[in-house]
Amino acid sequence: MDTITALTTRVSSPRLQEPGPSDSQLDLLLQAAIRAPDHGLLRPWRFIVLSGDQRERLGDIMEAQLLEGQPEADQRTREIARNKALRAPTIIVAVAEITENHKIPAWEQMLAVGASVQNMMLAAYELGIGAMWRTGAMANSDLAKGMLGFQPKDQVIAYVYLGTPASSLKSLPDESPADFIRELP
Repeated sequence: MDTITALTTRVSSPRLQEPGPSDSQLDLLLQAAIRAPDHGLLRPWRFIVLSGDQRERLGDIMEAQLLEGQPEADQRTREIARNKALRAPTIIVAVAEITENHKIPAWEQMLAVGASVQNMMLAAYELGIGAMWRTGAMANSDLAKGMLGFQPKDQVIAYVYLGTPASSLKSLPDESPADFIRELP
């Protein structure tokens, strides 16, 4: 698949199943990620790659984050939170490790990591790997960040769920770029 085709046809895969990406495919995804634009060459991206039983540890973090905000959560709600980590064979947690007090502001560092995630998403699509970019409350939870090994200043940008699409991919509506262009006032 050429780059333009990937850019203009990529869709997310919300339902994923085994198998997940191979080690060589994961390496390609991460190689694509670290080629993202990065003002100041700060390299703010950090990745945690989880598969197999490691996802259960992420489930522990998801449950802890839930209980922080809802200490009275019942067992079913807790299980739902934990099982989010089992929605895909592989999850890559993408985090912006922020360099504070730098001429490159934190928001630009976060955008660089966002671009790295987009590179991963495009590479996954080209390789035939289903991918879904998720965030949610855990992206902003200082408790979750700490349990992932990061500081409150850092920002989780994405939980990238990877695997084999469990159903056919939805096609997006044909839209014209003109629908999104505004004139200078």
